[in-house]
Amino acid sequence: MSQRIWSPDVIAIGDRIAGLTLAGAAELRTYLETAYSIRPIARVVVDPEPDPDPEVIIEPAEFDVLLDGFDAARKVAAIRAVREATGVGLKEARDLVEGAPKVVKGRMPRAEAEALKAVLEATGARVSLRSSAA
Repeated sequence: MSQRIWSPDVIAIGDRIAGLTLAGAAELRTYLETAYSIRPIARVVVDPEPDPDPEVIIEPAEFDVLLDGFDAARKVAAIRAVREATGVGLKEARDLVEGAPKVVKGRMPRAEAEALKAVLEATGARVSLRSSAA
């Protein structure tokens, strides 16, 4: 497929039109209608969604706290911390700790999730956060 070559005049005009603001485009439309009786075809133009800025990182709003493992010597402390954080019974907390990796608590704001992570890590647990949207 051959590449089309545009004249410098067409390129200059096209670049200037493309650079117009919305007010400038409206003024150009009125001028072309008044001076040359050129009327654009009436149609609705929908702006496409802008490409997301690669520099902008959207922070998830909710996180799951995952218990990835625990220090066997401090298993009781990990079970106690899980019980306090979740309000489950002893058996459920033990099953959760022993069944790692498991979600201890889900859909938490970042600050609360990080606080729970710190509490669990203090008991020797290995903990990670995961976006709830994942």
